[in-house]
Amino acid sequence: MSGHSKWHNIQKTKGAADAKRAQTFTKIAREIIVAVKEGGSGDPANNSRLAAVVAKAKAANMPNDNIKRTIDKALGAGNTDNYERITYEGYGPCGVAIIVDAMTDNRNRTASEVRHYFDKYGGNMGTTGCVSWSFTQKGVIVIDNEDMELDEEAVMLDVLEAGGDDLKNEGQAFEVYTSPEAFAAVSSALEKKKYKFLSAQLEMVPSNYVSVTSEEDVKNLQKMLDMFEDNDDVQNVWHNWEEG
Repeated sequence: MSGHSKWHNIQKTKGAADAKRAQTFTKIAREIIVAVKEGGSGDPANNSRLAAVVAKAKAANMPNDNIKRTIDKALGAGNTDNYERITYEGYGPCGVAIIVDAMTDNRNRTASEVRHYFDKYGGNMGTTGCVSWSFTQKGVIVIDNEDMELDEEAVMLDVLEAGGDDLKNEGQAFEVYTSPEAFAAVSSALEKKKYKFLSAQLEMVPSNYVSVTSEEDVKNLQKMLDMFEDNDDVQNVWHNWEEG
């Protein structure tokens, strides 16, 4: 998995994450509402999409009361939230492949804003499928090992026993990779083992990576990604930039 370090990205944004906690919870709540509606159930045991989002919510330290309240809201007859999931694809500076995963109640507004970010910072929005072919969806769980007390072999055994596919040691964190189908079960099993998650979600993992060497391109690419992340309609941004 050269070039990809979920832990590196978490570490880099840890300070800023606290300030964005409210926005993060709002975005996850939106995912929960859509998952309940699409899956037809408010019970994670009977709705795999919801189970995956609940795992993500817990890893983000979203209070259980908030999760339950959001599920109840989604099930309520008076709920008029009408979000649709849309994926945009394109290229950033130096041909970096970017996937923008959005949930919106106004398709025209979101498409216009996403296209503007691509154009403004030296990229271009492409057609559906133009970059997603080079990504694979996987479950990614990042386990906290800041105190360096976890034994890699013991963690690997727990991961394999839970049904995980791979483990990557990042020193202060372990990255666990699963198939999309096994993600909810693996995260639940590891949670029961009292592992502390720094993040847990289904991600689009690139099969190859692009290095960006120009300082100007790095600056524009980072600004573009920040603009995507700060947009209320954008849930996730995946890219194949090999960050230093």
